[in-house]
This record gives sequence, structure tokens and C-alpha cells, in this order.
Amino acid sequence: MAKKKTSASAETENYVKPLPAKGWAIIAGILLLIGGVLWYRDSKDENQWEFISEFGIKLPLRYAIHGIDVSHHNAKINWEKLKKARHGNVKIDFVYIKATEGATHLDRQFERNWREARRVGMKRGAYHFYNPRVMSDRQVQNFIGQVRIEPGDLPPVLDLETNANKPDDIIIKGVRNWLMQIEQHYGMRPIIYVNEHYYKKYIAGNFDDYPLWLAGYSRTHLNDLAADAQVLFWQHSEKGWADGIRGFVDYNVFLQEPDDWTQMGVYAE
Repeated sequence: MAKKKTSASAETENYVKPLPAKGWAIIAGILLLIGGVLWYRDSKDENQWEFISEFGIKLPLRYAIHGIDVSHHNAKINWEKLKKARHGNVKIDFVYIKATEGATHLDRQFERNWREARRVGMKRGAYHFYNPRVMSDRQVQNFIGQVRIEPGDLPPVLDLETNANKPDDIIIKGVRNWLMQIEQHYGMRPIIYVNEHYYKKYIAGNFDDYPLWLAGYSRTHLNDLAADAQVLFWQHSEKGWADGIRGFVDYNVFLQEPDDWTQMGVYAE
């Protein structure tokens, strides 16, 4: 017959040694990794990312309206081919074209691109690259002297991606002046193009009434950025391609509903 265990020996046998701190750290790391994988999977599924071979990148197919932006860096574009580029129902619905920079610069492909986009029936818009070293009044005159917006064209865009080491208040003042004069001239509110850093540094809290075009290449969604802002466009890749364009081209998506898209540009005179 087995010897009956004493209470002390039973307690010793049932005792579980505490996990050392290093062990808890490993478990915490594993849980964080699993959570990150699940978040990444869910965020990808949310926007329905799918690789489109014709465009060479993944597109967020949750959204119906896709487009590109071009400048002289894209050389001479074959607009006939570009207009026909598609994958099933997915096509290039719009193009933003660089028009001007600073006080005197005109993009050397603008006049051709602007004319050809209209000819082949692509929805078009023009943007100005803002130079903080130059008086904003002169930059306004440069843009309106080159860009004639017609009914159906997209709103003008201010491209803010350099600060030229100028003080924040000077940049904010100049940007505000450009936006106000452009809106008065064309009768439609301009869009501000910025990356995440410049959005937080110059735009948030200063230009909350203006629609935005945000650049973010490493993101799978924009849910946690500018949640209360009116973000119209998201530039999600700079490494796409399209028939009719040599080399890489930036890809963008319209984040609002398709019904909102039909209203874009109808206020141009």
C-alpha cells in the first residue's frame, strides 16, 4: 500500500514556479506580433488590396476611382494608350498635371499634357509646386496666367512638399494667400497636397476647411490620420506604371463615394 502524502509534501508537489521576467517578455512580444499580423491583415482586407499586373502595383479596390499625376519627369506621354489602360473595370479615371512652380517656371510638358488629356476625354486637374522662397502673390499670377480651368476639370492643387528652411508662420501665411486668391479667381476651393509630416506641421489646425490630397506610401489605410479632415485623394504609390508612360508614375485614389466624384469640378466657370 502506498504511503499517504503529508499536507506539506502535497503542497510542494502542486506548487508552480513563477515564470521569470524574461519569459513574460517573450510572451508579450509574441502577443504583440500576433496582434500586428491581425491588424495588418484586417487593414489590407478593409481596402481590398489587389495586385494589378497592368499597373504593376497593388490597388485598394474598395475605392472605385483611381488616377495618376504627371509632370515633365514622365516625358512625352502617349495619351491614346493611357486612356485605354485598364484591368477589367479598373482604369485610370483622372490625371493631375503639373503646371507651374514658383514665380516663373512652367512645366515644359504642361501645355501638351493639358491639351491632350482634354482631347482624349480624361478628367484632368492642374497643380502648382509651391516655393516658400518666392512671394505667394507672384506664384498666384504664375498659375492663373498658365491654367485655364474649364467646366468638368478638377479643382486646382497647391503642392506643398518643401519648406526651404523658412519659418512656419511665413509658410502658413503664404499658403493661405495662394489658396484664397486661387479660390477667388476660379470660383472653386483648391486642394492641398502634402505628406503626413507636412500635414501635421503646417495644415492641421490652420487649413481644416480645405480638402486634402495626402501622400502616404507605407500605409495600407488612412483611418488613423486626419480622421476629421476632408481627405479627397490618397497618393498611395510612386512605383506604378501605365501604358503610354515610360518609367514609374504616382498612383492615387479618390476616397469619397462615386456619387461625390460626379460633383467634382462642376463649379468651374
